[in-house]
Formats: sequence, structure tokens, C-alpha cells
Amino acid sequence: MNFSGVKILCIGDVMLDRFLYGDVERISPEAPVPVIRLRTSKSMLGGAGNVAHNIASLGGAAILLGLVGDDESGRVLSGHVDEVAGVTAAFVRSARRPTICKTRFLAGQQQVVRADEESSLSTDPAEEQGLLAELARWIEAANAVILSDYGKGVLTSGVIARAIELARGAAIPVFVDPKSQDFAAYRGAACLTPNLRELAAASHLPVGTEEEIVAAARKVMADAASQAILVTRSEKGMLLIEANGDVHAVAARAREVFDVSGAGDTVIATLALAFASGLAMPQAMRVSNAAAGVVVSKIGTATVEPAELLRELADDDEIQPPATGALRSVGEAAAAVERWKRQGLVVGFTNGVFDIVHAGHVALLKAARAECDRLVVALNTDASVARLKGPERPINPLEQRAAVLAAIRYVDCIVGFEEDTPLALIRRLLPDVLVKGADYRPDEVVGADVVQAAGGKVLLCSLVDGQSTTRIVERIKARPATVG
Repeated sequence: MNFSGVKILCIGDVMLDRFLYGDVERISPEAPVPVIRLRTSKSMLGGAGNVAHNIASLGGAAILLGLVGDDESGRVLSGHVDEVAGVTAAFVRSARRPTICKTRFLAGQQQVVRADEESSLSTDPAEEQGLLAELARWIEAANAVILSDYGKGVLTSGVIARAIELARGAAIPVFVDPKSQDFAAYRGAACLTPNLRELAAASHLPVGTEEEIVAAARKVMADAASQAILVTRSEKGMLLIEANGDVHAVAARAREVFDVSGAGDTVIATLALAFASGLAMPQAMRVSNAAAGVVVSKIGTATVEPAELLRELADDDEIQPPATGALRSVGEAAAAVERWKRQGLVVGFTNGVFDIVHAGHVALLKAARAECDRLVVALNTDASVARLKGPERPINPLEQRAAVLAAIRYVDCIVGFEEDTPLALIRRLLPDVLVKGADYRPDEVVGADVVQAAGGKVLLCSLVDGQSTTRIVERIKARPATVG
């Protein structure tokens, strides 16, 4: 799993997390509180900073946008950003607000008390304008946006609305870790990741059972006009409710939990990375669930390394490559096409049986690839071929046909379809260029009207004389049998 090509713009409440470690040996004579003998201390990126740190730890790149005070905590926080390869700071400095700092006192592995330094002042117009300027500066560099809302003032209604507007204009998804109880504030985001308490508060509905959670999620999903709601349920795992009606559940990873600090940051960071890298939302959920299982077994605001995530996913059949090798599922193909389009690439599509691949096929694929940046080839499944060409076909099964095509450098994605025509698949993928052989007229090309209505084009490629699988098969049959 490679996230190296994914860059995510993280906007939200940036914090400095400080941890003071010690031992409790007695109760204070001044008050009935424990006395901690301090041994050591450390600090790290917290809040939206921890989201960015998780992205970088997993091999992606993050642009961290937030407010930082002109103070010592702000300088320490900036120093931590400089130390993390893969995180770029886009801070707006505030002379009137301190850097948010959370100090946790731990005795052994137990957190005893937490002290917060923060301002209750609202973001002023100058600070908001600074945030909007940085947002406009960095949005084009991103493959996805995360809004990390801790309710500390950075994510004003203006910043949220503008972030979603610019992201939609750039055709990139927005993921939200929500704090507002009104999810309409995040209207247009691709996915929101509330926990049970946040979902109950936003929906004003019970969330005691899975059925109640789904009903509550559908209510807030309508409010937010989002594509999905991912509900985190601590030891019960996650529920993903999609706008198309699908519901997916994944159980929490069984392990000893030491600290849940920052687990939500890990979830949304991994979810956005996985989705932006091409996984469908249900698979991205499984990856983020695995990452959360790793991070809660660590003490403090922790991150996940790629090797840890890969070990955690090693036995997950839903994430492993399909058994057919070169073939992708329809969901995987759709996710890949969506990712390519977000990157501004032109996606081409052609289809056929490709039973015995010959020079004519190669010429078609070469011509098709010359008109696009990425080429999807759709193959009729064996049952579909038999219906179209008779019970003796195909000669080569689907997996073998896909393996041969995968070796041709013009092909970027191979997907099968069960129907007699690829119309449903074309509607799902909506390619920019639809390619067929010149033996078709434009009005005979299945899906041509769909592609052209969406602004795409249809390309008819010249054929190589005498090259067809049917003729090759006929010539083989016509040859006299030889005795070896």
C-alpha cells in the first residue's frame, strides 16, 4: 500500500500536546490530590497537527493550515513541524490568541490530570482572511482536504464553506472530523467521521443499536449532503453508511488499549489517504480501522508506520489484491478512475472480448492510449462471451485474457463486466474518451451518448486488415491435422 503520491490539505485547530511523566508516591498534605514526582517530559503535534503527522508517517504528504500564537508554544510547535518530513506548515500567526497547548500528567500509564491553555476569543476578520488566503494558495496542490474541527475557532463557517467550495471546484474530496452539532455546516463534504456521542448530538436520535445508528447517520447525511458517514464506535468498530444506501460494518481490532489520545486523528488521516490513493470508501474504512487498532496500543499522541499498518492488514481479504491478479473489481476501477480525474488526467475506455490477442488489438490499444493519459479496458466475462459468440467461446478464460492484456504497456486498468454490453460500466466510470474500432458507426457505439452528454468524445480507430480472432480460429480449424 503506497501513499507516496498523495498530498492532503489539513485545515483545523493546531495544538501542542505536552506529556509529563512521573510516579505517584503519596497524597499531598495540602489537598487530597496525588503528588507526581516528574521524571521526563515530551511534546508533539496535536489536533490537526496530529492528523498531518499521521499522514506523513504513513508515507503521504500534508499541508498543515491553522492558527498559531506568537509565543513559545507556537515556536515549539513550528519546530516539531520542521522535524517531520512530509509536513508543510501554512500557519497564520495570531498576536491575540495563544497557541493551543494541552498538558497531560501521567503516572505510570495512567493519565492523572490535563491542563489546557487556549483562548475563548472568536477568530477575528483578519485571522479569517489569513486562513482563506492560505487555503486558496494551497488547494490546487492537494488530492484531498481534511477539516479537523476541535471547536477552537479556526473552522469558522466562512472557512468551512470556502474550503468545501474550492475543493469541489478542484474535484477533490473533503473529509470532516466534526465538532459542530449542526452537520449542515459541513454541507457538500464527501465524508464525515463522528463518534457515537457526536452523531447522537447532531441527529437528536438514539444510537444504541446498529439500526438506530444507521437511521441517525442517514438523517445527518441528508443535512450535510455528503456521500458517506463513517461512525466510530470505540471497541465496537466502525459503521460506514453511504448515500447509495449501502451499509458496511467492521469490528474493532482485538488488542490491549493503552491510550485513545488522537485515535480520531489517525482514523480520518488514514481514511482520506486510502480513498485519495484509489481505494473505495468501504476499503478505506477497513484501512483506517486497522490504523486505529495500532495507535490505541501506544501511549500518548501516536502515529502509525507503514510496516505496522501492512502487518495489521495482512490477513484482511477485503484489502488484498483480487485473486484474479490483473483484474480489478468495478469498485476498484471506479476508485482508480475517480483518482485519475482528480489529478486532471484524461481517462479512456474501450471494451471487447480480447480472446486471442493479435496485432489488430495492439494497434487499437496503442491508438486509444495516444488519446488519453490512462486507459481502462473492459472485458466480457466468460458467460457474457458465450452468450454473444456461442458455447465454444471464449477460448481463453477471463483471468488469462486479463493477464495477457496487463502485459501490454498501453493498458492501465482491466475490469470485467457480466452484461452483454458495457453500458452500465460506462455510466459508472464516465470516461473522457470512448474508443472502438472503425467497423462501428458513431451511433452504434454503446455508451457514446452517455460519454458525449458528459462532455467526452468518441474515437473510432482504424483496423488492421485481416486481423480478427474469429478469422484466426477459422484458419486454425481449417488446417489439416498433423500426426506427431
